[in-house]
Order: sequence, then structure tokens, then C-alpha cells
Amino acid sequence: MAWNEPGGNGNNHDPWSGGGKDDRGKRGPDQGPPDLDEALRKLQDRMNALFGGGKRRGGSSGGSSGGSGGFGFVIVLIVLAALFWAGMGFYTVDQPERGVVLRLGKFQETVQPGLQWNPPLIDEVTLVNTEVVRTHSHDSQMLTEDENIVYVDLTVQYVATDPKAFTLNVRSPEESLAHAAESALRHVVGTTGLHAILTEGRETLGLQVQERLQRYMEFYGTGINITKINIKNAQAPSQVQEAFDDVIKAREDEQRVINEAQTYANGVVPEARGNAQRIIEEANAYREEVVARATGQARRFSALLNEYEKAPDVTRQRLYLETMQEVLGKTPKVLVDVEGGNNMMYLPLDKLMDKQSEVRDSAGRSVRLDDASLRQITDEVMNQIRQRQGSTTTTREGR
Repeated sequence: MAWNEPGGNGNNHDPWSGGGKDDRGKRGPDQGPPDLDEALRKLQDRMNALFGGGKRRGGSSGGSSGGSGGFGFVIVLIVLAALFWAGMGFYTVDQPERGVVLRLGKFQETVQPGLQWNPPLIDEVTLVNTEVVRTHSHDSQMLTEDENIVYVDLTVQYVATDPKAFTLNVRSPEESLAHAAESALRHVVGTTGLHAILTEGRETLGLQVQERLQRYMEFYGTGINITKINIKNAQAPSQVQEAFDDVIKAREDEQRVINEAQTYANGVVPEARGNAQRIIEEANAYREEVVARATGQARRFSALLNEYEKAPDVTRQRLYLETMQEVLGKTPKVLVDVEGGNNMMYLPLDKLMDKQSEVRDSAGRSVRLDDASLRQITDEVMNQIRQRQGSTTTTREGR
């Protein structure tokens, strides 16, 4: 039966009513709901008792004391909350870092290393390390200029030099770097031949990719500085790697043979040039010698002609003796003309001076003749000839 129906609940009151208070302060069956002000006052009294407040002397608690106690509690709560809020705003920026401060979502400043404070829940601080070298790896297959497929594996080393641009200009700088590296690598590889990429052009490839990638980063405003591009591997696809290895080996053999030929040419050509220059110098010297000798002989002939005109007999005799001396002085043979006789003595000194010729002394021992012995023998022979020539002259005079 509903509470508001006749006879319901034993009365016509709602179920929440517990009745009023009697003379003792107790609720009666016909009283209304509890007093809200009284309930709040009791709660305030309990809080005052908890934080040091309470009833004054005489056991009475006035309304003024209860109000002042509640106000003090609120002040304490506000102070504690403010201290907690202020303490949340302290943070430390390390030496290689820089802090990008956003106030209510808008850029405010860039803070330097040290102890910093910013109002929490109002400022947002992002710390960016501007000295650490970050690394991004990338590998891909692409077409070269001569329409060959090549696999390139590289690493990009970069530093975030501008913390504001690195944090705010691009939503994801690392992702932008990955896409830009792909684009730069494909552009450079597409304008380079396969042979250059696989051999001596790898270093040039890295420099070109670094230069183009840095331009992309500056255009995007990422605040990234590319420090180095390392080409870790550049090779043909695995399906045709063996054929490419054979081609590379053949090219290396070709280069080796060229180097050997160049080395041989470097050794032969200078020597041939030196010999040619020596021959030229010798020919020039011989020409100068012949010309000088001919000039000297012409002058000598002119001088002799003058002397011959002055004394023909003396000059003729002198020329004869000098000519015979020059001719006979070059032969090892000695011819002795005996005056007054028809016989001419011939001494074969060339045979006697031969190192293999030997003579025997009076004891029968073999003796090898040297230049001094031959000279001594020649002198003795000449003395014997003179003596014979003198005795022959004396005999003729006696007759």
C-alpha cells in the first residue's frame, strides 16, 4: 500500500519523516525532516576538533569560533595546494640539453642548462639533446642510371642543432628524415652508373646523398644537421650476385694488367729516353770534336806552310820524322836498318810481350817475360847492332 493512501503506513506522512521532536529533543512520529543547518554545524565542529578547534570554556561553542576555524582550514588547504603546485614546476636541464617551453600551447622560450622553473599545468617543457649523435639506418633496392638494380645499405648520422625547429616545425622529425633519405638516395643512385656505385664511386655517393639530404632538412625546417653518411654495403641483388662478382673480378684483373703494363712502361720509357739523350749528346760531342780537330788541322797546316816557305828542307825533314814516329810508334814490331848493309833486322816484340810466351834461362827453367825484361832485351840487341856496325866501319877503313 502506498504511503499516501488512506490507512497506509499507519498515517499520512511520507516514509522519510521520522516525526518531530518531543520535549526531550527526541523525534516524534509527526515531525518533519532533519535540519540541514544543524547537520553542517556538527560537521564543522568535528573538523575544528580535528585541527585544534573545539568548544570554548564553559562548554559552549559560538558561531563565530566555528566560522573562524573553518576559514583557517580552507587557508591551510590552499597553502598546501599552492606549495605542491609550485614544487611540481622545478626541473633540471642537463648540459647537452635545451628546453623548449610552450605556454598554453604557444612557444614561449628556449631554456639553457641548469635548474629551471615553469608553472605546471600552464607551461609544457620538452627537453631536446643537441649534442648526441643520432643514427638512422636505411636500405633499399633501386635502379641505377644504366638501368641495373642495386642494393644499398647506409646509416645517417645527425644532430638536432635547433631544438625549437626540431620540436615544433615537424610533427615527427625522424620519420621526415627517413622519407627524405629515401628520396635523396634514389635521386643520387638514379644518376650514377652501377660500376661507380660498386667500386670507387661509393665515397662520392655518400657525399652526394649527404649534401642533398641536408638541403631537404633545411627546406623542411626540421632543425637537423646531417654529420655523416656511411655506405655500409652496395651490391647487386642476391639473385645475380655471382654474375656480378665475376664481372667485378674481370674488371679487377683488367686493372691489374693495366697497372703492370704501366709499371713496365715507366721502367722502359725513361731508360730509352735516357739512351736516346746520351746518343744525342755523344753525337753532338763527336761533331764538335771533328769540327774542332779539322779547324785545328787547318790552322796547323797554315802555320806549317808559312814555316815551309821559310825553310823547305828543314820543314820537310821534320814532317817526315814526325810522320814516321806517329806511324811506327803504334806497332809493337821493331825494324832495324843496318847502315851500309842490305839486311834489315826484325824484332817481333808483340810476340815477345804475349803473356803466354815463355823463354828458358841458362839453367833450363821457364821464365815469363815482362815489359822490363823485353825492354832490356831490346836495348841489348840495339847495342849489339851498334857494336857490329862500328866494327864493320873500322874494318872498311883499314882496308
